[in-house]
Amino acid sequence: MFLVKIISTNINSLNQRVAKFFRFGRSDVQSSLVAAPYGVDSNPVKDMVALYSSTGKDGKTVIVGYINKNSIADIGELRLFSTNSDAEEQNYIYLKNDGIIEVGGNTDNLVRFSDLKVAFDLFVNNFNAHTHLSSAPGTPTPPPVVPSTANIDSAKINEIKTK
Repeated sequence: MFLVKIISTNINSLNQRVAKFFRFGRSDVQSSLVAAPYGVDSNPVKDMVALYSSTGKDGKTVIVGYINKNSIADIGELRLFSTNSDAEEQNYIYLKNDGIIEVGGNTDNLVRFSDLKVAFDLFVNNFNAHTHLSSAPGTPTPPPVVPSTANIDSAKINEIKTK
């Protein structure tokens, strides 16, 4: 096995990722298929250091992984992240070992929209159903109650689901 520096990647005619890299210096440019866990499609940025290996088949080689420069996951955790072309982290999904899942940050909370909508609709219905007692004679009448038109439907994110 060798450590190599990635130059670029492309997708071949079989929809497989192929990495182009320097093997033994700048005059030895090679290319090889990239192996990855099932269901994971990632594309490394230029200058990533990769682990390159032969497969046991004559002339067949493979990139089996990359040296991660963004490691922060603790024991038992999994973190998926994306970067821009300069390797600066842009977003992440972090499954922490305490059962918390962070999606792009940890300063706010996602909500269960269906439960929130039930509670909110109950509040709106109760607000709209309330009445003012009539005023005592000689005192001004309270202004009429205007029904609430509050609505949280636009807060619903259809692209993110939870249980």
